[in-house]
Amino acid sequence: MTKSVPDPYFEILAPAAWTAPAVFNSAHSGKRYPAELLRMTRLSAETLRKSEDCFIDELFMACTGLGAPMLCAHVPRGYIDLNREAYEFDPRMFSAELPGFMNTGSPRVAGGLGTIPRIVAEGEEIYRERLSLNDALQRVEKIYRPYHRALKALIDEVMNSVGQMLLLDCHSMPTSATSQSSIDVVTGDRYGASCREEITACLEDLLRAEGLRVVRNKPYAGGFITQNYGAPNLGRNALQIEICRGLYMDEARFEKTKDFESVRAMLRHVMKTLLESLTQLATPLKYAAE
Repeated sequence: MTKSVPDPYFEILAPAAWTAPAVFNSAHSGKRYPAELLRMTRLSAETLRKSEDCFIDELFMACTGLGAPMLCAHVPRGYIDLNREAYEFDPRMFSAELPGFMNTGSPRVAGGLGTIPRIVAEGEEIYRERLSLNDALQRVEKIYRPYHRALKALIDEVMNSVGQMLLLDCHSMPTSATSQSSIDVVTGDRYGASCREEITACLEDLLRAEGLRVVRNKPYAGGFITQNYGAPNLGRNALQIEICRGLYMDEARFEKTKDFESVRAMLRHVMKTLLESLTQLATPLKYAAE
């Protein structure tokens, strides 16, 4: 693969040699908050971070040393959510009437978490005033569409060479996210629709072998990315993973804890074994980064 020039909104972290039939994605770990958003919000910069998958890109970027690329967002989820349809827009947020082609009725829009989020994770309204529709459309054209073009290009490159692959969509969840406070990891395969059972089970077994408590699909079955790119019958497997933030960070201070490095090392071991299992299912790739 060709190494990409870092985009102000996202970046592809390329391996020295692309040898694993996999792509890693971190769409919610961006922390470059645009000045425009900070001017328009009623919230503090710290409160805006409640929707951020803090440090998830750092936890998983060891994948590049294991032969797989990673697509990382730099723009924060509170500005535009890359794990949504392009036009899941909330009519309550805009000064103009929305065009009929927009999806204004999805459960995510109803909950305030559309493409342009209305709230942060704990239900606090982001904006002081209604937004310009043109501004929101510009976010889609400048950020959302290039991001998904880059993700699709990575997926297509693997599929054209091997014919099967795994997209691991990496996220974090607050400790309070599940009714069972003892849950460490949630895997999401959209109830089998986005990923082969053997791959999902393999990842879960590896995580449990590390002493982690794992559940599948509840409360996170996978978002737009797993739904849109996962087609296991065609060889395209997409699997979401949610890591409990309490394992590696102080959620109140948005800081890494002393356990961060050990969690990162553990995940590297899990990724290594998972990718080795995947390459047994397909002819290894022979790419070298240019």
